[in-house]
Amino acid sequence: MIKTIFDKLRPNFEEGGKLKAFRSVFEGMETFMLVPNTTSRVGVSVHDAIDSKRIMSFVVIALLPALLFGMYNIGYQNALAAGKLAETGFWAMFLYGFLLVLPKIIVSYVVGLGIEFTVAQWKHEEIQEGYLVTGILIPLIVPVGCPLWMLALAVAFSVIFCKEIFGGTGMNIFNPALVARAFLFFSYPTSMSGDKVWVAGEQVLGLGYSLPDSITTATPLGQAAAGMSPTASLSDMILGFIPGSIGETSVIAIAIGAIILLYTQIASWRTMVSVFVGGAIVAVLFNMLGLQDNSVATMPWYEHIVTGGFCFGAVFMATDPVTSARTEKGKYIYGFLIGALAILIRVLNPGYPEGMMLAILFMNMFAPLIDYCFVQSNINKRLKRVGK
Repeated sequence: MIKTIFDKLRPNFEEGGKLKAFRSVFEGMETFMLVPNTTSRVGVSVHDAIDSKRIMSFVVIALLPALLFGMYNIGYQNALAAGKLAETGFWAMFLYGFLLVLPKIIVSYVVGLGIEFTVAQWKHEEIQEGYLVTGILIPLIVPVGCPLWMLALAVAFSVIFCKEIFGGTGMNIFNPALVARAFLFFSYPTSMSGDKVWVAGEQVLGLGYSLPDSITTATPLGQAAAGMSPTASLSDMILGFIPGSIGETSVIAIAIGAIILLYTQIASWRTMVSVFVGGAIVAVLFNMLGLQDNSVATMPWYEHIVTGGFCFGAVFMATDPVTSARTEKGKYIYGFLIGALAILIRVLNPGYPEGMMLAILFMNMFAPLIDYCFVQSNINKRLKRVGK
């Protein structure tokens, strides 16, 4: 039935049709709904049961547990800050978070896809599918209090200067979602850090109460950076009942997404595991140094793993197939250095206790070099065998 509908509409978007100017939009919608039955006209062609849009769809499905829990956690943190936790029901908390997150998702997709559709029309090319994932990643890695206009600016900056200027999806050097977060962090630092950005405050469609004027809801990493011991328990950190970016708090929800990505073979387990190994080893080394004047350095390695954006970055950001290393051995090096750098930045830079964003962006630059070294090494070995 779907194919019949598109077959009837297609003549309107082909040459001579009334809507030929929107041909790329039609093709984008058609290939999203149906797997195209075409192959490349030049070069080597491989016909597989899954294409880029289907891969992106699986990643979106893997992100749903973190998204849904993030919605609930927003209401939970607001009720906790207002002292109304006992009298606020589950669905009230979830609905509160849902009504706050939904506009961010809508703005992200409208701005991002709008730019990509415009560029595709201008260049007479097919619409790229990469923003299907980026559009939901960006709202998940920002605080709940991030204004919509600020989010729109970050999305526009990311799509234009991180993707389209390099040639579109598959040609970008840096992870677009992390570039959007970096833009917000360095352009509007007061809206991306501090105690009060982790709760929503008064809203028109709220829980029926307002928050007190003085709110202390620092993240565990923020507390450690300030020289305090984290007030949240380890179980709260794992479950996700802590302040933080919308989709980054629950280790369990992120683990469900990781299982989906690994089962479908979309994400590389080599990269994923290496990030955790690199972070754990460097955290243990700092523990052994005994830097008592640095509370972040004395955090146990497992607390480093379950706080901040470490798990989310390892599962959904570091494994980005476009910006990460592509050689099998290179994935080990790439992931290990991301984990190690994230902990180094946390410990040695008191002004930025997170670290994961900068670590991944930094290694995005070196991923091609890592692949080049391994590929060239294989070439040299084969040349030696030919010589013999």
